Amino acid sequence: MTARKLAPSILSADFSQLADEVDRVSDQADLLHVDVMDGHFVPNLTIGPPVVKSLRQRTDLFLDCHLMVDNPEDLLADFADAGADGCTVHIELGDPRPRFAMMRSLGLRVGLTLNPETPLDSVLPYLEEIDLLLVMSVHPGFGGQPFIPSVLDKLTTARRIVDERNLPMELEIDGGINLETASQAADAGADILVSGSAVFHADDPAVAARTIKEAAWPNGS
Repeated sequence: MTARKLAPSILSADFSQLADEVDRVSDQADLLHVDVMDGHFVPNLTIGPPVVKSLRQRTDLFLDCHLMVDNPEDLLADFADAGADGCTVHIELGDPRPRFAMMRSLGLRVGLTLNPETPLDSVLPYLEEIDLLLVMSVHPGFGGQPFIPSVLDKLTTARRIVDERNLPMELEIDGGINLETASQAADAGADILVSGSAVFHADDPAVAARTIKEAAWPNGS
């Protein structure tokens, strides 16, 4: 069975003290989710390789970089050089295989994602070629959005297919994950829960992260 993991999203952290924010959740985080937005593919503009490089110097946690950008192929080498461990690209950009090949050549874990309105069928041809499928449970671009429950059917179907094919990959969900929705996502088959505001906007982010994990997997499995 795949290990169950929580990935705090630094999009909701206080960027003026980002390293300290990461330190606060390190004991409860299994990896860190890094939302990269270019102001084109999504309307928001966030961070790039220099911030990843700074984070790499401060933490040994796996850096899980979600590239919400029009041109990921132009950025993959920079993220790899900065210390990213894995990158996730969007199926909405078209055939992802050239990007997969580039990520493999750079030693990056290969992730593929789809927006809430994108059908699961669009990613099924590529499941054997990826390490991670990220199911978006909000429309990408901004943190703090409400969870879209209709994506749970998509996640449940993906879980069944991955298990039937015995694929060595993980299922991740991102968007609106909190104490109420974590168990729903876990029950639908998520291996990795990305949670931003529910963690970093809490009075004690470490306690918030722990309680979200406990709500998702009460038996620790």
